Amino acid sequence: MNANEISLRPAVETDAWVLSAIHIAAIKALPATFYTHKELLAWRNYREKPNGSNILKSMKAETFWVAVDDDVVTGFASFIVDELIGLYVHPNYQGKGIGRALVQHFCDEAIAQGIDKVFTTASLYAEGFYLRLGFTAIKRAPHHLRTGVIVPVTKMSKTLNIAMA
Repeated sequence: MNANEISLRPAVETDAWVLSAIHIAAIKALPATFYTHKELLAWRNYREKPNGSNILKSMKAETFWVAVDDDVVTGFASFIVDELIGLYVHPNYQGKGIGRALVQHFCDEAIAQGIDKVFTTASLYAEGFYLRLGFTAIKRAPHHLRTGVIVPVTKMSKTLNIAMA
C-alpha cells in the first residue's frame, strides 16, 4: 500500500465505535517498555471492548479523519486547528504509510488555513515517528489522561512550508 492508495475521508458519528476499537487495539499492541501495564490500561480508559461515547464527545470539538481500505476504517487522526490531538492506526495496518498520510492531511489542512506551525503531544512510542516526519521535540512533559493517570510525553512542533502568495 502506498500513499496514493490510502483513502482518507472525514469521520462520521457512525465511525465512533470502530475508532474506539482501533484506539484500544493500538494501545493493547504496545509493549510495556515506555509505560507500565497500568498506564497503558489507563490510556485505553480501562476498556477491553469498544465504546464510542468518548469519541462522540470529542467529535463535537475536534476534526476527525479516517483512513479507509476497501470500506474498512484502518486508522484515524483528530485535530483542532494547529494541534494534532490523536493518531491511531490498527496494528494490522501499521507500517503501510497510513499514519504518515493522516499526519500529512492534518498539515495540509493547517497550510490551507494559513497556519505555519503545528503541534502534537507524542507518546514516547511515537516520538521517533514524528521526528521522521519533520517534527522537532520541544520538551518532555507530564500528560494527564482522562482517567487521572499522568504519563510522560513529548511536546513537538513542525514548521510548515506555506507557499508565498
